[in-house]
Amino acid sequence: MNGDWLLRGRDGRLSVYLPSDDAVLCRAERAPGGPWSPPRTVGGDQKLHPVLAVGQGADDYAHLVSWRPTTKGESGLVHSTHFRPLLAALDWNPVGHPDKKGERTGTPAVAVDEQGRAHLFVRNKGGGVSMLAQKEKGGWEAWRDLKGRDVQDGLAAVTGESGRVELYAPVPGGILYWRQDEPGAEPVLQETVQAPVRPGTLYALATSPESTTLYYTDDAGDLCAWRPGGKPVTLLPSAGPGPVTAVRCDLDGHDCTLLAQRSAGGRVAFAAYPTQEESAGAWWAESGPQLPVDAVVSLAIDAEDRVVAATLSPSTGRLLLTRRKAEPGLALEAWREV
Repeated sequence: MNGDWLLRGRDGRLSVYLPSDDAVLCRAERAPGGPWSPPRTVGGDQKLHPVLAVGQGADDYAHLVSWRPTTKGESGLVHSTHFRPLLAALDWNPVGHPDKKGERTGTPAVAVDEQGRAHLFVRNKGGGVSMLAQKEKGGWEAWRDLKGRDVQDGLAAVTGESGRVELYAPVPGGILYWRQDEPGAEPVLQETVQAPVRPGTLYALATSPESTTLYYTDDAGDLCAWRPGGKPVTLLPSAGPGPVTAVRCDLDGHDCTLLAQRSAGGRVAFAAYPTQEESAGAWWAESGPQLPVDAVVSLAIDAEDRVVAATLSPSTGRLLLTRRKAEPGLALEAWREV
């Protein structure tokens, strides 16, 4: 999965998305903070490849993108919108292929601008990045080649507080960065930074009105943070080999960024620090039971503005959840299966 798969919907309910065999499944709270619905298939009976990208806009609608098999040896991208966690999502809509036709070219990424338009990014066969954007009044614009060379899998798309869509992509020995100069414009390649980045570890978060912050793991196994216009900084050693996830939250009256990652020991590790103040330092603290190797972690803020952490194992479908207690610090409730 690519993107935040634990989301708070417009009605305050939490939902999770999971690729399973040849479909995408969704579970949702029946009421904010209440019991959860059983898994149900999203987007109709279209057969899919086991890949999913998720994005969410300011309207809290979820945008889902996957690959589907078309003819022998070829695939195409499909898109669905989910307006409310307990409502049925729209049927999967074919949106084409960055090279017109062919096999899968990479894992897609999705960001949604302040007008609610989804922007879909994916590698193309030339080693660059292609983008497909929704029109303001429905439908899709033409595919655009955003250029780039030797792009590796694991794109990170994000919408800044300004409403402009941004994209980060790993390349051998570095990171490429695209940004819209104004809402609705084509993202332009703005900057390239030299960094020993591990593909598949990028995660981007809006951290101020001017900036987004990219988190990634370097070749030495350290978790690093980079904001365009500056230099990457080492934050702390990675807790484990997989990607980190992050959310901004209020901790005792301070704007903080909370990080979470499946640790090498199999539990969930948390670390928090004042947003954009990496020099303050951060330390991991592990929580919860041991998880399967394929378990992924996601963070969200619930209807009561509490931090929620979830883990999901694609092989077992097991969903575990915890929330922050109503007390100072980052004390968490006991993890529970839902």
